[in-house]
Formats: sequence, C-alpha cells, structure tokens
Amino acid sequence: MVLSVYKRVVLKLSGEALAGDAGYGIDHKVVKNIAEQIKDVRKYNVEMAIVVGGGNIWRGAPAGARGMDRATADYMGMLATVMNALALQDALEDINVDTRVQSAIDMKQVAEPYIRRRAIRHLEKGRVVIFAGGTGNPFFTTDTTAALRAAEIEAEVILLAKGKVDAVYDMDPLTNPEAKKFTELDYIDVIKWDLGVMDSTAASLCRDNKITLVVFGLSEDGNIKRVILGEKIGTIVRSEAANE
Repeated sequence: MVLSVYKRVVLKLSGEALAGDAGYGIDHKVVKNIAEQIKDVRKYNVEMAIVVGGGNIWRGAPAGARGMDRATADYMGMLATVMNALALQDALEDINVDTRVQSAIDMKQVAEPYIRRRAIRHLEKGRVVIFAGGTGNPFFTTDTTAALRAAEIEAEVILLAKGKVDAVYDMDPLTNPEAKKFTELDYIDVIKWDLGVMDSTAASLCRDNKITLVVFGLSEDGNIKRVILGEKIGTIVRSEAANE
C-alpha cells in the first residue's frame, strides 16, 4: 500500500486559487476539483487540515491603505475566509468527505470555534479540518495562520498551493520571463531576500518550529497528490536546523 511521506499536513489555499480565471468570487468548478483532489489523497493515510485565504472576496491591507481603519478591513477579510471555508466544506461533503470548519472568530451558527485539542481529535478520526477566520486578530495574514496552526497541531509540512505560479522565483515570473526558479531554499534566504513566498512572521514561525514548506502550483491534474506522495515539484523551503 502506498503511503504519504507525511502524517499530518496543512494545505494553504489562497483565496485567488478558489476564484479560478475570473480572479474574484468563487468558481464552483475549481472548488469541486480541489475537493476531488483532497478526497483522492485521504486514502494515503494522511491527516489534512486546510487554511483558506479570502483575497478573492476582500483584502484588508489594500483597503487599509486607501483609508479604511485597518483593523476593520482585516476583520472583513477574516469573514471572507469563512465564506470560502463554507464553500469548500460544502464541496467536500457533497462527495462524502467528513469535514469540519473551525473559525477563530466565534460564529456558532456556521462553524465550530477553533479549539486545538478538538481539531487534533477530528484529524485523528479522519476528518478534514478547515481553519477559517485567520488568527482571529487583525494585522496577521492567512500565511501566518497556516504557520501558527501547523505548529499548534504539530503538522510536519505546509503545502502552499498557488493559483498562478508553480514555485518560488527570484522575481515575478508572470512579468519577467527570465525569473530564476528555486527548487530548495532556507527560511533565512526567504526572509533575507524578501522573496514574497509568505510574510516574514509566517516564515519565522515555520523556521522556529522546523516546519517544512512546499510551494507548488495548484493544477487540475492532481499536484496535491504528487506532493503528498513525495514527488519533488515546486520549491521546498526548510530550516537549516531541520537538516542537522
């Protein structure tokens, strides 16, 4: 029997990844495809938690830059992540994948509150857990949420699924065809070179807790499964300390 190279993972999905080619809103075809990929990897004995962004609906930082109170703008972004989480939960349960949404912002009518021990218990029972509402605090990105939740539930790896790029580059490959692709990096380099993989708070959290990060392109043909089974695609980011 083929097994995952990881026991417990956090899959980070950007809001843009749920929007498809439109770039905004929720593309139900894309969400359904992601759900099918998640269902496919569950048979490899992997416990999966998911962190969703909300950039396809609302972005707090740009709204703050335009004059809106930043904390208010960020709370609106957290609500957007809950909408995405519910859409993904619906798609997963439609194909018989037992799923729980846990929100860092209390909204009992639609999601459980985030409780670490309960989340771990859900994972141990084979359920997919979707973490919504960010960290519950303004000024933190959902990348930081992914790093924080990964540390809390003792996940070995964060799978950072990108909608438009397939790895980490030294510059934006969408605007510069000469951009250099990295296959492996250290968190120190990510922070020092400001590569835009994730914000420095998230990168530092991953580095301090020795959590591996795999950055790859979200595709319709099963890249999540390829990463889960250990195929080297995209970019792997590790801490030097983790390799000692």
